[in-house]
Amino acid sequence: MIIIHGMTDQQDASALPRLLQETLTEDLKVMPAVVVTGSRQTGKSTLVRDLVEPDSRRSYFTLDDLDIVDLARSNPDRLVRGPGAVTLDEVQREPDLLIAVKRAIDEARRPGRFVLTGSANLLLMHKVSESLAGRASYLTLWPMTRRERLGMGRAGLWDELVETPDRDWAGMLDSQITEPDDLHASARRGGYPVPAVHLETDDERAIWFDGYVRTYLERDLQDLSAISALPEFRRLMVAASHRIGQLLNQTDLGRDVALPQPTVRRYLNLLETSYIIVKLQPFARNRSKRLIKSPKLYFADTGLALRLAGEAHPGGQHLENMVLADLLGWRESRRERPGIFYWRTATGEEVDFVIEAGNALIPVEVKSTAHPRVADARHLISFQDEYGGDSRSALLLHGGTRLEWITPSVLAAPWWRVV
Repeated sequence: MIIIHGMTDQQDASALPRLLQETLTEDLKVMPAVVVTGSRQTGKSTLVRDLVEPDSRRSYFTLDDLDIVDLARSNPDRLVRGPGAVTLDEVQREPDLLIAVKRAIDEARRPGRFVLTGSANLLLMHKVSESLAGRASYLTLWPMTRRERLGMGRAGLWDELVETPDRDWAGMLDSQITEPDDLHASARRGGYPVPAVHLETDDERAIWFDGYVRTYLERDLQDLSAISALPEFRRLMVAASHRIGQLLNQTDLGRDVALPQPTVRRYLNLLETSYIIVKLQPFARNRSKRLIKSPKLYFADTGLALRLAGEAHPGGQHLENMVLADLLGWRESRRERPGIFYWRTATGEEVDFVIEAGNALIPVEVKSTAHPRVADARHLISFQDEYGGDSRSALLLHGGTRLEWITPSVLAAPWWRVV
Protein backbone atom coordinates (compact mmCIF):
# COMPACT_ATOMS: atom_id res chain seq x y z
CA MET A 1 0.00 0.00 0.00
CA ILE A 2 1.30 3.46 -0.90
CA ILE A 3 0.36 6.32 1.39
CA ILE A 4 0.73 9.90 0.19
CA HIS A 5 1.10 12.51 2.89
CA GLY A 6 0.37 16.18 2.36
CA MET A 7 3.14 18.74 2.52
CA THR A 8 3.22 21.07 5.51
CA ASP A 9 3.43 24.80 5.07
CA GLN A 10 6.87 24.86 6.66
CA GLN A 11 8.35 22.12 4.50
CA ASP A 12 11.68 23.04 2.95
CA ALA A 13 12.19 22.05 -0.69
CA SER A 14 15.84 21.29 0.03
CA ALA A 15 14.73 18.65 2.57
CA LEU A 16 12.48 16.81 0.11
CA PRO A 17 14.08 13.68 -1.36
CA ARG A 18 14.65 13.69 -5.11
CA LEU A 19 14.13 10.65 -7.27
CA LEU A 20 17.65 10.94 -8.77
CA GLN A 21 19.41 10.61 -5.41
CA GLU A 22 19.77 6.84 -5.51
CA THR A 23 20.82 6.78 -9.16
CA LEU A 24 23.44 9.48 -8.59
CA THR A 25 24.84 7.68 -5.55
CA GLU A 26 25.11 4.41 -7.47
CA ASP A 27 26.79 6.05 -10.46
CA LEU A 28 29.38 7.72 -8.22
CA LYS A 29 30.48 4.27 -7.05
CA VAL A 30 31.29 3.24 -10.62
CA MET A 31 32.11 6.18 -12.88
CA PRO A 32 35.02 8.65 -12.57
CA ALA A 33 32.58 11.49 -13.34
CA VAL A 34 28.84 11.99 -13.10
CA VAL A 35 27.27 14.91 -14.98
CA VAL A 36 23.91 16.20 -13.70
CA THR A 37 22.19 18.53 -16.15
CA GLY A 38 18.83 20.28 -16.15
CA SER A 39 17.33 23.73 -16.39
CA ARG A 40 18.12 26.43 -13.88
CA GLN A 41 16.38 26.16 -10.51
CA THR A 42 15.53 22.46 -10.68
CA GLY A 43 17.66 21.80 -7.59
CA LYS A 44 20.89 20.46 -9.11
CA SER A 45 23.22 22.35 -6.77
CA THR A 46 21.24 21.29 -3.71
CA LEU A 47 21.20 17.67 -4.88
CA VAL A 48 24.95 17.38 -5.41
CA ARG A 49 25.93 19.38 -2.34
CA ASP A 50 23.70 17.32 -0.05
CA LEU A 51 25.24 14.11 -1.37
CA VAL A 52 28.89 15.13 -1.30
CA GLU A 53 29.17 17.34 1.81
CA PRO A 54 29.74 14.33 4.12
CA ASP A 55 32.94 13.73 2.13
CA SER A 56 35.28 16.23 3.79
CA ARG A 57 37.88 15.71 1.08
CA ARG A 58 35.59 16.90 -1.69
CA SER A 59 36.05 20.44 -2.97
CA TYR A 60 33.12 22.44 -4.31
CA PHE A 61 33.44 25.19 -6.93
CA THR A 62 30.64 27.01 -8.74
CA LEU A 63 31.13 28.85 -11.99
CA ASP A 64 28.46 31.28 -10.89
CA ASP A 65 31.44 32.81 -9.04
CA LEU A 66 33.32 35.03 -11.49
CA ASP A 67 36.62 34.41 -9.70
CA ILE A 68 36.17 30.69 -10.34
CA VAL A 69 35.34 31.39 -13.99
CA ASP A 70 38.60 33.34 -14.32
CA LEU A 71 40.55 30.51 -12.73
CA ALA A 72 38.85 27.95 -15.00
CA ARG A 73 40.02 29.94 -18.02
CA SER A 74 43.54 30.75 -16.87
CA ASN A 75 44.50 27.61 -14.93
CA PRO A 76 41.86 24.86 -15.17
CA ASP A 77 44.21 22.17 -13.86
CA ARG A 78 44.32 23.95 -10.52
CA LEU A 79 40.57 23.37 -10.16
CA VAL A 80 40.49 19.72 -11.14
CA ARG A 81 43.71 18.23 -9.81
CA GLY A 82 44.27 17.40 -6.20
CA PRO A 83 44.08 14.55 -3.71
CA GLY A 84 40.33 14.77 -3.14
CA ALA A 85 37.16 14.63 -5.18
CA VAL A 86 35.77 17.76 -6.87
CA THR A 87 32.30 19.10 -7.58
CA LEU A 88 32.07 21.68 -10.36
CA ASP A 89 28.75 23.53 -10.59
CA GLU A 90 27.40 25.16 -13.78
CA VAL A 91 30.20 23.95 -16.06
CA GLN A 92 28.37 25.10 -19.18
CA ARG A 93 29.78 28.56 -18.42
CA GLU A 94 33.29 27.29 -19.32
CA PRO A 95 32.94 24.16 -21.50
CA ASP A 96 36.69 23.85 -22.11
CA LEU A 97 37.03 22.95 -18.43
CA LEU A 98 35.86 19.46 -19.47
CA ILE A 99 39.16 18.97 -21.32
CA ALA A 100 41.06 19.44 -18.06
CA VAL A 101 38.64 17.02 -16.35
CA LYS A 102 39.35 14.44 -19.05
CA ARG A 103 43.11 14.80 -18.58
CA ALA A 104 42.77 14.41 -14.83
CA ILE A 105 40.64 11.26 -15.18
CA ASP A 106 43.06 9.70 -17.65
CA GLU A 107 45.97 10.33 -15.29
CA ALA A 108 44.24 8.85 -12.22
CA ARG A 109 41.00 7.01 -12.88
CA ARG A 110 38.91 6.34 -9.77
CA PRO A 111 35.15 6.26 -9.10
CA GLY A 112 33.36 9.37 -7.93
CA ARG A 113 36.22 11.75 -8.57
CA PHE A 114 34.11 14.40 -10.29
CA VAL A 115 30.53 15.58 -10.02
CA LEU A 116 29.65 18.15 -12.67
CA THR A 117 26.42 20.08 -13.09
CA GLY A 118 25.19 22.18 -15.97
CA SER A 119 22.08 24.16 -16.81
CA ALA A 120 22.25 22.95 -20.39
CA ASN A 121 22.49 19.65 -22.19
CA LEU A 122 26.25 19.53 -22.66
CA LEU A 123 25.92 16.85 -25.32
CA LEU A 124 23.90 19.25 -27.50
CA MET A 125 26.06 22.35 -26.97
CA HIS A 126 28.13 23.32 -30.01
CA LYS A 127 30.75 24.89 -27.73
CA VAL A 128 31.43 21.58 -25.99
CA SER A 129 34.22 19.68 -27.74
CA GLU A 130 34.70 17.06 -25.00
CA SER A 131 31.89 14.65 -24.10
CA LEU A 132 33.85 12.59 -21.53
CA ALA A 133 32.76 9.47 -23.40
CA GLY A 134 33.53 6.37 -21.38
CA ARG A 135 34.46 8.50 -18.39
CA ALA A 136 31.12 9.93 -17.27
CA SER A 137 27.49 9.02 -16.83
CA TYR A 138 24.89 11.65 -17.65
CA LEU A 139 21.75 12.30 -15.60
CA THR A 140 19.02 14.90 -16.10
CA LEU A 141 17.26 16.48 -13.13
CA TRP A 142 13.83 17.51 -14.38
CA PRO A 143 11.52 19.81 -12.39
CA MET A 144 9.99 18.13 -9.35
CA THR A 145 7.31 15.53 -9.94
CA ARG A 146 4.05 15.75 -8.02
CA ARG A 147 5.15 12.94 -5.70
CA GLU A 148 8.49 14.63 -5.08
CA ARG A 149 6.56 17.72 -3.99
CA LEU A 150 4.59 15.49 -1.61
CA GLY A 151 7.81 14.23 -0.03
CA MET A 152 7.83 10.76 -1.60
CA GLY A 153 11.03 11.19 -3.64
CA ARG A 154 9.65 9.42 -6.70
CA ALA A 155 7.70 9.77 -9.91
CA GLY A 156 4.31 8.20 -10.58
CA LEU A 157 3.41 4.52 -10.47
CA TRP A 158 4.97 3.64 -13.81
CA ASP A 159 7.27 1.00 -12.32
CA GLU A 160 4.27 -0.69 -10.71
CA LEU A 161 2.32 -0.60 -13.96
CA VAL A 162 5.21 -2.12 -15.90
CA GLU A 163 5.75 -4.86 -13.32
CA THR A 164 2.10 -5.65 -12.47
CA PRO A 165 0.02 -7.98 -14.68
CA ASP A 166 -2.51 -5.94 -16.62
CA ARG A 167 -5.49 -7.63 -14.97
CA ASP A 168 -4.27 -6.38 -11.57
CA TRP A 169 -3.75 -2.73 -12.55
CA ALA A 170 -7.04 -1.50 -11.10
CA GLY A 171 -6.49 -3.22 -7.77
CA MET A 172 -2.92 -1.93 -7.55
CA LEU A 173 -3.98 1.67 -8.21
CA ASP A 174 -6.96 1.39 -5.87
CA SER A 175 -4.69 0.21 -3.05
CA GLN A 176 -3.26 3.72 -2.69
CA ILE A 177 -4.53 6.04 -0.01
CA THR A 178 -4.43 9.44 -1.65
CA GLU A 179 -6.62 12.49 -2.03
CA PRO A 180 -7.77 13.78 -5.42
CA ASP A 181 -5.53 16.54 -6.69
CA ASP A 182 -6.56 19.80 -8.31
CA LEU A 183 -5.36 19.82 -11.91
CA HIS A 184 -5.40 23.60 -12.17
CA ALA A 185 -3.47 24.22 -8.97
CA SER A 186 -0.91 21.53 -9.73
CA ALA A 187 -0.27 22.81 -13.25
CA ARG A 188 0.18 26.40 -12.05
CA ARG A 189 2.67 25.32 -9.38
CA GLY A 190 4.84 23.48 -11.86
CA GLY A 191 7.91 21.65 -10.61
CA TYR A 192 10.61 24.24 -9.92
CA PRO A 193 11.17 23.90 -6.15
CA VAL A 194 10.66 27.56 -5.21
CA PRO A 195 7.24 28.18 -6.82
CA ALA A 196 6.13 24.58 -6.35
CA VAL A 197 6.96 24.32 -2.64
CA HIS A 198 7.66 27.71 -1.09
CA LEU A 199 5.25 30.10 -2.83
CA GLU A 200 1.57 29.95 -1.93
CA THR A 201 -0.27 32.28 -4.29
CA ASP A 202 -0.50 32.65 -8.05
CA ASP A 203 0.65 36.27 -7.74
CA GLU A 204 3.81 35.19 -5.92
CA ARG A 205 4.52 32.56 -8.53
CA ALA A 206 3.93 35.06 -11.34
CA ILE A 207 6.64 37.31 -9.89
CA TRP A 208 9.03 34.36 -9.63
CA PHE A 209 8.40 33.12 -13.17
CA ASP A 210 8.83 36.61 -14.62
CA GLY A 211 12.20 36.87 -12.88
CA TYR A 212 13.14 33.42 -14.08
CA VAL A 213 12.44 34.31 -17.72
CA ARG A 214 14.35 37.58 -17.42
CA THR A 215 17.39 35.83 -15.90
CA TYR A 216 17.24 33.09 -18.50
CA LEU A 217 17.17 35.57 -21.39
CA GLU A 218 19.74 38.02 -20.06
CA ARG A 219 22.23 35.58 -18.56
CA ASP A 220 21.78 31.85 -19.00
CA LEU A 221 20.96 32.03 -22.70
CA GLN A 222 24.15 33.98 -23.34
CA ASP A 223 26.19 31.05 -22.01
CA LEU A 224 24.87 29.02 -24.93
CA SER A 225 24.83 31.53 -27.77
CA ALA A 226 25.10 35.25 -28.33
CA ILE A 227 21.51 36.37 -28.84
CA SER A 228 21.16 40.10 -29.46
CA ALA A 229 17.48 40.09 -30.46
CA LEU A 230 16.07 39.08 -27.07
CA PRO A 231 12.54 40.42 -27.83
CA GLU A 232 12.37 38.10 -30.85
CA PHE A 233 13.55 35.15 -28.79
CA ARG A 234 11.01 35.86 -26.06
CA ARG A 235 8.28 36.19 -28.67
CA LEU A 236 9.12 32.71 -29.91
CA MET A 237 9.01 31.36 -26.32
CA VAL A 238 5.53 32.81 -25.89
CA ALA A 239 4.36 31.39 -29.22
CA ALA A 240 5.71 27.96 -28.26
CA SER A 241 3.83 28.09 -24.95
CA HIS A 242 0.57 28.28 -26.93
CA ARG A 243 1.41 25.11 -28.88
CA ILE A 244 1.82 22.54 -26.12
CA GLY A 245 1.04 19.05 -27.38
CA GLN A 246 0.99 20.11 -31.03
CA LEU A 247 3.12 18.86 -33.89
CA LEU A 248 6.17 21.07 -34.28
CA ASN A 249 5.94 22.94 -37.59
CA GLN A 250 8.81 25.40 -37.72
CA THR A 251 7.57 27.10 -40.88
CA ASP A 252 4.15 27.87 -39.40
CA LEU A 253 5.71 28.97 -36.12
CA GLY A 254 8.08 31.30 -37.96
CA ARG A 255 5.20 32.79 -39.92
CA ASP A 256 3.29 33.52 -36.71
CA VAL A 257 6.23 35.32 -35.05
CA ALA A 258 7.63 36.89 -38.25
CA LEU A 259 10.96 35.05 -38.11
CA PRO A 260 12.70 33.07 -40.84
CA GLN A 261 12.65 29.29 -40.49
CA PRO A 262 16.44 28.95 -39.88
CA THR A 263 16.16 31.40 -36.97
CA VAL A 264 13.18 29.54 -35.55
CA ARG A 265 15.12 26.29 -35.79
CA ARG A 266 18.12 27.80 -34.01
CA TYR A 267 16.02 29.32 -31.23
CA LEU A 268 14.08 26.09 -30.66
CA ASN A 269 17.33 24.15 -30.44
CA LEU A 270 18.57 26.58 -27.78
CA LEU A 271 15.34 26.17 -25.82
CA GLU A 272 15.73 22.41 -25.99
CA THR A 273 19.42 22.52 -25.05
CA SER A 274 18.59 24.58 -21.95
CA TYR A 275 15.70 22.26 -20.98
CA ILE A 276 12.95 24.84 -21.44
CA ILE A 277 11.11 22.85 -24.09
CA VAL A 278 10.89 19.13 -24.83
CA LYS A 279 10.56 17.64 -28.30
CA LEU A 280 8.71 14.34 -28.01
CA GLN A 281 9.64 12.00 -30.84
CA PRO A 282 7.14 9.77 -32.66
CA PHE A 283 6.95 6.04 -32.16
CA ALA A 284 8.73 4.61 -35.19
CA ARG A 285 8.02 0.86 -35.21
CA ASN A 286 6.01 0.95 -38.41
CA ARG A 287 3.76 -1.88 -39.45
CA SER A 288 0.91 -1.30 -41.88
CA LYS A 289 0.11 2.38 -41.37
CA ARG A 290 1.97 5.47 -42.53
CA LEU A 291 3.08 7.42 -39.44
CA ILE A 292 3.76 11.09 -38.77
CA LYS A 293 7.49 11.74 -38.25
CA SER A 294 7.52 15.27 -36.78
CA PRO A 295 8.11 15.73 -33.04
CA LYS A 296 5.51 17.22 -30.69
CA LEU A 297 6.24 20.28 -28.59
CA TYR A 298 6.02 20.41 -24.79
CA PHE A 299 7.51 22.43 -21.94
CA ALA A 300 9.61 21.00 -19.14
CA ASP A 301 7.47 22.93 -16.62
CA THR A 302 3.77 23.69 -16.89
CA GLY A 303 3.95 26.64 -14.47
CA LEU A 304 6.46 28.41 -16.69
CA ALA A 305 4.46 27.60 -19.84
CA LEU A 306 1.26 29.00 -18.35
CA ARG A 307 2.97 32.20 -17.26
CA LEU A 308 4.53 32.73 -20.68
CA ALA A 309 1.18 32.15 -22.36
CA GLY A 310 -0.62 34.45 -19.94
CA GLU A 311 -3.14 31.70 -19.18
CA ALA A 312 -4.74 31.42 -15.75
CA HIS A 313 -6.77 28.29 -16.44
CA PRO A 314 -4.86 25.16 -17.51
CA GLY A 315 -6.44 22.99 -20.17
CA GLY A 316 -6.19 19.40 -21.31
CA GLN A 317 -2.87 20.07 -23.02
CA HIS A 318 -1.36 21.08 -19.68
CA LEU A 319 -2.53 17.87 -18.03
CA GLU A 320 -0.94 16.03 -20.93
CA ASN A 321 2.27 18.01 -20.33
CA MET A 322 2.21 17.16 -16.61
CA VAL A 323 1.98 13.45 -17.41
CA LEU A 324 4.93 13.74 -19.80
CA ALA A 325 7.00 15.59 -17.19
CA ASP A 326 6.35 12.76 -14.74
CA LEU A 327 7.31 10.17 -17.35
CA LEU A 328 10.57 11.99 -18.10
CA GLY A 329 11.51 12.07 -14.44
CA TRP A 330 10.68 8.37 -14.09
CA ARG A 331 12.67 7.43 -17.18
CA GLU A 332 15.74 9.25 -15.88
CA SER A 333 15.71 7.35 -12.60
CA ARG A 334 15.68 3.90 -14.21
CA ARG A 335 18.86 2.01 -15.06
CA GLU A 336 17.36 0.61 -18.25
CA ARG A 337 15.59 3.66 -19.54
CA PRO A 338 12.28 3.05 -21.28
CA GLY A 339 11.33 4.83 -24.47
CA ILE A 340 8.70 7.57 -24.27
CA PHE A 341 7.04 8.46 -27.58
CA TYR A 342 3.75 9.53 -29.13
CA TRP A 343 1.92 7.75 -31.95
CA ARG A 344 0.07 9.38 -34.80
CA THR A 345 -0.95 8.11 -38.21
CA ALA A 346 -1.34 10.08 -41.40
CA THR A 347 -5.11 9.58 -41.12
CA GLY A 348 -5.26 11.32 -37.73
CA GLU A 349 -5.28 8.45 -35.25
CA GLU A 350 -3.20 9.52 -32.25
CA VAL A 351 -2.10 8.22 -28.85
CA ASP A 352 -0.54 10.77 -26.52
CA PHE A 353 2.23 8.55 -25.11
CA VAL A 354 3.68 5.14 -25.86
CA ILE A 355 5.88 3.63 -23.15
CA GLU A 356 8.35 1.13 -24.57
CA ALA A 357 9.63 -0.96 -21.66
CA GLY A 358 11.51 -4.05 -22.73
CA ASN A 359 9.60 -5.73 -25.54
CA ALA A 360 6.21 -4.45 -24.39
CA LEU A 361 4.31 -1.28 -25.26
CA ILE A 362 1.90 0.57 -22.98
CA PRO A 363 -0.24 3.18 -24.77
CA VAL A 364 -1.44 6.10 -22.65
CA GLU A 365 -4.12 8.65 -23.54
CA VAL A 366 -4.77 11.77 -21.45
CA LYS A 367 -8.17 13.48 -21.28
CA SER A 368 -9.14 16.31 -18.94
CA THR A 369 -12.80 15.22 -18.93
CA ALA A 370 -14.21 14.01 -15.63
CA HIS A 371 -16.41 11.47 -17.42
CA PRO A 372 -14.38 9.33 -19.82
CA ARG A 373 -16.31 7.34 -22.40
CA VAL A 374 -15.55 4.42 -24.66
CA ALA A 375 -15.25 6.87 -27.55
CA ASP A 376 -12.25 8.45 -25.78
CA ALA A 377 -10.44 5.11 -26.08
CA ARG A 378 -10.90 4.55 -29.80
CA HIS A 379 -7.33 5.49 -30.78
CA LEU A 380 -5.93 3.36 -27.97
CA ILE A 381 -7.86 0.44 -29.42
CA SER A 382 -6.51 1.25 -32.89
CA PHE A 383 -2.98 1.17 -31.50
CA GLN A 384 -3.61 -2.19 -29.84
CA ASP A 385 -5.05 -3.56 -33.09
CA GLU A 386 -2.01 -2.32 -34.99
CA TYR A 387 0.63 -3.78 -32.69
CA GLY A 388 -1.19 -6.89 -31.51
CA GLY A 389 0.64 -8.93 -28.91
CA ASP A 390 3.36 -6.27 -28.52
CA SER A 391 0.84 -3.93 -26.90
CA ARG A 392 -0.25 -4.41 -23.33
CA SER A 393 -3.46 -2.96 -21.93
CA ALA A 394 -3.92 0.79 -22.30
CA LEU A 395 -4.35 3.61 -19.80
CA LEU A 396 -6.86 6.42 -20.21
CA LEU A 397 -5.89 9.07 -17.64
CA HIS A 398 -8.63 11.60 -16.95
CA GLY A 399 -9.68 14.46 -14.71
CA GLY A 400 -12.43 12.64 -12.81
CA THR A 401 -12.55 10.08 -10.00
CA ARG A 402 -13.66 6.86 -11.72
CA LEU A 403 -11.27 3.89 -11.78
CA GLU A 404 -12.69 1.22 -14.08
CA TRP A 405 -12.14 -0.85 -17.19
CA ILE A 406 -14.14 0.91 -19.89
CA THR A 407 -13.20 -1.80 -22.41
CA PRO A 408 -11.60 -5.19 -21.70
CA SER A 409 -8.18 -3.72 -22.53
CA VAL A 410 -8.47 -0.02 -21.57
CA LEU A 411 -8.33 1.09 -17.93
CA ALA A 412 -9.71 4.56 -17.18
CA ALA A 413 -7.92 6.02 -14.14
CA PRO A 414 -7.83 9.46 -12.48
CA TRP A 415 -4.53 11.11 -13.39
CA TRP A 416 -3.63 11.69 -9.74
CA ARG A 417 -3.80 7.96 -8.99
CA VAL A 418 -0.93 7.34 -11.42
CA VAL A 419 1.12 10.57 -11.61
